[in-house]
Amino acid sequence: MAELAAAEIGRVFREEYGRAVAVLVRVLGDIDLAEDAVQDAFAAALTHWPTAGLPASPAGWIITTARNKATDRLRREALRPDRQAEAARLQAIRTEAAEEAVPDDRLRLIFTCCHPALSTAAQVALTLRLLGGLTTVEIGHAFLVPEPTMAQRLVRAKGKIRDAAIPYRVPTEAELPGRLPPVLAVVYLIFNEGYAASSGDSLVRPDLCAEAVRLGRLLAELMPDEPEVAGLLALMLLAQSRAAARSTADGGLVLLADQDRGRWDRELIAEGQAIVRACLRRNRPGPYQIHAAINAVHSDAGTAADTRWDQIVQLYDQLLVVAPSPVAVLNRAVAVAEVDGPQAGLDLIAELRLDGYYLFHAVRADLLRRAGRTEEAAGAYEIALAQCGNAAERQFLSGRLRSLSGH
Repeated sequence: MAELAAAEIGRVFREEYGRAVAVLVRVLGDIDLAEDAVQDAFAAALTHWPTAGLPASPAGWIITTARNKATDRLRREALRPDRQAEAARLQAIRTEAAEEAVPDDRLRLIFTCCHPALSTAAQVALTLRLLGGLTTVEIGHAFLVPEPTMAQRLVRAKGKIRDAAIPYRVPTEAELPGRLPPVLAVVYLIFNEGYAASSGDSLVRPDLCAEAVRLGRLLAELMPDEPEVAGLLALMLLAQSRAAARSTADGGLVLLADQDRGRWDRELIAEGQAIVRACLRRNRPGPYQIHAAINAVHSDAGTAADTRWDQIVQLYDQLLVVAPSPVAVLNRAVAVAEVDGPQAGLDLIAELRLDGYYLFHAVRADLLRRAGRTEEAAGAYEIALAQCGNAAERQFLSGRLRSLSGH
């Protein structure tokens, strides 16, 4: 019973943490208080559920318990002058809430966290922590920085919200476009962590993928004239269309080239491609639209051999003009290697400085393997293995390493 309850608590935490925090922030107007209350509620569940059994609505139980714990804490501190002032401020926020433009608690909290007073990196990191339920390690992985560095960023972001008295409210409709870039980054990173989990035993976290797609659809309804919103939704739909083919029956990783394309979701592909075509007609290219177009090219290919890698290289060329980054250079090199051979790809990444990014070493290892440079490939696979935190990806890398001569 205890083991079953612990597993269920873990599932509820992964799936409902973000919603619970969002609801509590709306009610309380205080991020720290909301997060502490939700964590206290999950701690209470660990004690209560193994003996009392799982409630009919675990998520509802967590939200109710968290709200009660926060209320008890506020009552204990009611005599403090600063808490009285806080109560008055929270009442004003509740009054404002009736006129807010964003109808979803989690989307509302994303826009609230993405305040221009914070750096974009801080906005995204804080929202991933609160909404995505991602750990500091997972967020650090997304930003390619060590865990202690990311922990400091999160503390500073919360401190700035508190010290600057940044209001916990949704921006007006006119302000929404200005908040859009970090909001899109948050949704995309939530999807990425679900699509290729940076740690744990499973290759994917379907709950995060589903939540990101849900938020993407809400954004598309809220801001139908923003092409990058449409581009992000198309990107996620096209990537998600391959979900069933990305792993073996026992959870092993299957590369794109080796996937059974008959298992791809044709409805998601059709929806994603239709959005890409609409974006092309608008002719206002941005990075999410270009990424979506790259995925559309992959989804057009009936077999891996049919892939138009020349088109993909051209799209990466466009991406490097619109949004240059080392990771984009790395991904372009993969496409170039398919057109001009592995050595061409190796030449393009020779000067990249992505030493802390395990996929850089994994890509380099694969190109070295294909170029016949076995010993160098083995060394690169070993570095990638040392940096990779996902069990399924580690198993795949270990298999590639063993397949090399002498390993």
